Amino acid sequence: MERGLLWLPLLAAFIGLAWAGWHEFQKVQAYEAWATGFDRSKYDILAILGQRGEHLTWGRPTRRGPIDLITLPLHKIATLQLQVNGQPVADGDLPAKGKVELTLTTDGGDTYSIPFTDSDLARRWEKALHQSLQALKSASA
Repeated sequence: MERGLLWLPLLAAFIGLAWAGWHEFQKVQAYEAWATGFDRSKYDILAILGQRGEHLTWGRPTRRGPIDLITLPLHKIATLQLQVNGQPVADGDLPAKGKVELTLTTDGGDTYSIPFTDSDLARRWEKALHQSLQALKSASA
């Protein structure tokens, strides 16, 4: 009986991990259905992000689908900057730890932050969005 009681916490931990895994799997499934219409998209536990043509859409993933979605046309973005712990990051100077965000400022002065868990992915998105902004400015000039 003593051995059974010793295994009880392990069983509870296993059930908790299985429950968390199932809910994360449902979030990924909902994201995959949402992301089919985008040219480029990303998923992590903090945020989802998608680009379709000249529009950028982001929000929070849930089991039932994304919530708090914001869509912003690229031509309204005045500045685009990668930040770690609220501080701008210079090229090639990406710290290994910290809260990574892609910060967008619109022409109207509104600021939006898109969180990332992977700093390398954030850097790739920053470069891709800079290229999209350059192409958009070239086309309009």
